[in-house]
Amino acid sequence: MSPPAATSRTSAYLSALTLEIQKKLQRALASPSQRRNLLQELFADVALEVDDRARDIILSGKDIIYPSEDETQGPLCFYDVLADYFVREPEKGNPVLDLIVQLWSQSFASHIFSLLFHKWLFEVQIDSSDVLLRYSSALVQGATNVFWIDIQTNTRRFQSLFWYLLEEVALVPERLKKIPPQVQRDLFLLLSRFILFYNLADKLDSFLKHFPDFPTAFFVGGPADIFVIEVTDQLQKLKVEPVLLHYLSQLTVLQGMELRLTTSTRLKACLYSFTSPGGPMYPTRVVRHAAWEALDFLFPVGQYPRHLISLFFRLLYPWLE
Repeated sequence: MSPPAATSRTSAYLSALTLEIQKKLQRALASPSQRRNLLQELFADVALEVDDRARDIILSGKDIIYPSEDETQGPLCFYDVLADYFVREPEKGNPVLDLIVQLWSQSFASHIFSLLFHKWLFEVQIDSSDVLLRYSSALVQGATNVFWIDIQTNTRRFQSLFWYLLEEVALVPERLKKIPPQVQRDLFLLLSRFILFYNLADKLDSFLKHFPDFPTAFFVGGPADIFVIEVTDQLQKLKVEPVLLHYLSQLTVLQGMELRLTTSTRLKACLYSFTSPGGPMYPTRVVRHAAWEALDFLFPVGQYPRHLISLFFRLLYPWLE
């Protein structure tokens, strides 16, 4: 029986998209001077939101199901569609993958790999442990890069990638075990840093229960400690005010966590650094207020003396306000 016309149209469109990706990768491989620009352009292309015309063609395949557009997974982008396509038709993605591997050390190569092959990696059989380590490490590195792009632009374009790595990998032991233990740990550290940004704090309890064993756990504590340490480090790197305010508002999920004294002190010191004008964080007034709210909520003991000391310094150095 021949496939329905709509499905054939969809497959032809995705095949043409794949061919265009191959051509751009081949041009990048043949043009060292233009390599970075070409890879950056390709990354931007696959990260684009699917337009209405393409959506009609892609969604016309009745037997093909794509992620829905919602608050959990964000808008439907070309990388979502292609990632599913390369799982259903892995032979179609092999030429693209081969070219990416040849461009492995170039900027944006890991970005593109993580977008196009994050599902493929957990669905195909890879017999070589070295290849598996290389691919899974590139996935984590590329995902880190694209999530930071979302941070810097205060968008959620790559939310579906985050959702997949959390819901379909980190919380699914059979898939998680497909990648080497060190990469499993790196993945959980990565997810720890961005789970509040992508509004998935409701998954935190389950996430912490699935934490892999860390060799440093004896020194830094359990999953909750490791998670809070990563969040604390992330807060200190944030420069986009709306994103920082979002993180501070999400910290209420930490209430009641059993933490080591060193971890608790580290978080408290981080928040306190956002309550004072001037260096090293130079927070705005609205950030300072948000930091005070988070600090008082998480650490109600000592609230009065903290505010008294802060008032004293504001009176002493009014020009800092």
